[in-house]
Amino acid sequence: MRDLGEKAVWITGASGGIGEALAVAAAQRGARLLLTARREEELKRVQTRCEAFSTCALLPLDLMTVDADAALEQAEALVGPIDVLVNNAGLSQRSLIRDTDMQVYRRLMELDFFAVVALSKAVLPGMVARGGGHIVTVSSVVGTISSPLRSGYAAAKHALHGFFDAAAAEYWSEGVRFTLACPGFVATQVSANALTGDGSPNGQVEASTAAGMAPDECAQRIWKAVERNRYEVTMGRERFYVYLKRFTPGLFAWLLRRVATP
Repeated sequence: MRDLGEKAVWITGASGGIGEALAVAAAQRGARLLLTARREEELKRVQTRCEAFSTCALLPLDLMTVDADAALEQAEALVGPIDVLVNNAGLSQRSLIRDTDMQVYRRLMELDFFAVVALSKAVLPGMVARGGGHIVTVSSVVGTISSPLRSGYAAAKHALHGFFDAAAAEYWSEGVRFTLACPGFVATQVSANALTGDGSPNGQVEASTAAGMAPDECAQRIWKAVERNRYEVTMGRERFYVYLKRFTPGLFAWLLRRVATP
């Protein structure tokens, strides 16, 4: 996707953090935006920022319960055929395996994996019919590695990589491109919103998250990867651990066992 100008770009999880930054950066590139999240008031705030640069429509949805085909019909009624889908909505986790209810794992998989697959499957036929499109999915460094307290979150992100590896191969000849964005720590509310073992929010922004990459920088790197048709982009200091696991998995496992946990 060399140029976002006048493209219809649908971004989920757009009410804050990386999603908001992606929306503003896409608006600055001239995209016609459709923003989705549960929090309508926050969406309206982001809409105001984006409309300084381009058109921006809103489609408030709870992706945990929505029918993807019906959502696509609503989306296209607002902005026309979707050229770029950005799967950004998601939840993280902060709980040990022994303390985590199965319902928490199911909730993480439902939003972080199944909702992404459902929306992607919904937009793909139209993209194929029009001869191209781009699906961007905000994964994480833990889509490649894992760490304590994030077993369900890491599992969902790993699943995304398996799915989109297949999708990128299947749809290459149809002109559809995919980008997996894998940031490390980004300074957002992700750790505060993360689920604990009983499903309640963690409620605190951790020091590692607060010291992370700025959302605006993360968004710019993602859009640059999309414009270059890169399939996967890993960013942040934490990418070191991706390479460490790839080339010295034993050393990585040894270090991971020494990570402090409650």
